Amino acid sequence: MANNQAKKGVVIDYDAIANQESFKALVRRKNSFLWSMTAIFLMAYMLLPILTSYTTILHQKAFGEITWVWIYSAGLFIMTWGLCHLYVAKANSFDREAKAIIAEYENGGGRR
Repeated sequence: MANNQAKKGVVIDYDAIANQESFKALVRRKNSFLWSMTAIFLMAYMLLPILTSYTTILHQKAFGEITWVWIYSAGLFIMTWGLCHLYVAKANSFDREAKAIIAEYENGGGRR
């Protein structure tokens, strides 16, 4: 992108973009999403060693000789794949919003 800007002779005022209300709203939504997902998935991962070390809840048999700890552990792998897909989808939507903010700036919306 820097090469394209240098070729076109475009100077971008990043402070002006950062001061746009649309940019601030995007940053708030993105941070809210990232911190929420981080907390949820960290709790889910940390719960496994806590439940297996200090309780016997997951030591009960679920199906035949398979205990709940195996099911919970498999669920963590599924959850990780789900997180990856969710993150990619959200990142794509954040990228579209960022492009709209840049277009707003280029049309004079964020310039002082």
